[in-house]
Amino acid sequence: MSHNNPIIILTTVSSKEEGERIASKLVEGKLAACVNILPKMTSIYRWKNKINKDDEFLLLIKTAKYLEREVYDYIRDKHSYEVPEIITIDVKNIDKKYSEWLNSSIEL
Repeated sequence: MSHNNPIIILTTVSSKEEGERIASKLVEGKLAACVNILPKMTSIYRWKNKINKDDEFLLLIKTAKYLEREVYDYIRDKHSYEVPEIITIDVKNIDKKYSEWLNSSIEL
């Protein structure tokens, strides 16, 4: 896989405002071409031996493989959670024109 191959990074946040803040900074800083903020969802998870149920928002961060570490570092630094979810999905196929746009929107 080439260093500039597209990837999608997922993270969840506790509020739409936090999602918009993180998304805006990633796009402004050219660490991501686009970030989708999916509407409020319910997450059920175990944390410190307790089952929790919270509302969260999901961020779909479109970027390139070579920026993955920087995006992870930014999320870890700015996220309100002690242990934020940060997951990378490799993109198997992508429309050529969308790929060109994505790459032109981030630093290469």
